Amino acid sequence: AVQLVESGGGSVRAGESLRLSCTASGDTGSSRYMGWFRQAPGKVREGVATTGTGGIFYADSVKGRFTISRDNSNNTVHLQMNSLKPEDTAMYYCAASTYYGVGLRADGYRYWGQGTQVTVSS
Repeated sequence: AVQLVESGGGSVRAGESLRLSCTASGDTGSSRYMGWFRQAPGKVREGVATTGTGGIFYADSVKGRFTISRDNSNNTVHLQMNSLKPEDTAMYYCAASTYYGVGLRADGYRYWGQGTQVTVSS
């Protein structure tokens, strides 16, 4: 099993930046994909950015603004979020998958963190 702990959420104004971090522990060698998902109230969970054996994937809504990076030596994955918008407000979850080819598909991820809240005001 893999345990995931997120940090770095908070409240910012539109146009500002935040950096989310996720630290993995346990059977980290089995994680072929790691990434970030988000869920706003009343909406389905959506993939934001993931990185794995098939490459790096971004949701269209965050391309050019968010950057995902993974440090395998420290079992961490980061999400640098720039030019934040009010519509980025959501609970952000770190996730890990042992499968190939899952990309941004939430149903392909078995392990999830508890989430960290990001709130962007206009």
